[in-house]
Amino acid sequence: MANTTAVYARIDTKLKDNAESILSQLGISPSSAIQMLYSQIVLKKGIPFDLKLPSSEPLAVGAMTKKQLDKELQKGVDSINTGNVYSADEVDTILAKEFGI
Repeated sequence: MANTTAVYARIDTKLKDNAESILSQLGISPSSAIQMLYSQIVLKKGIPFDLKLPSSEPLAVGAMTKKQLDKELQKGVDSINTGNVYSADEVDTILAKEFGI
């Protein structure tokens, strides 16, 4: 028998249910998911994802005020005027690297 130990954690019931529903669809048990997380912590020598506060800037155009939208649009115009432009392929590469899409 493998040398194992139990890990106990108290988490929000709804969070647990939602996560376990997704894990089930992936065919992964909660124990396997925790094992994967711990393995990645050891491999990365830390938490295997970024821990940071969400941006204080609105992420959706619909959540911006007119002033905020005008400011963001002006940044784009200024960027173009300074020659800071990207091809569609360059944008695809940047998005894939930064967001995995």
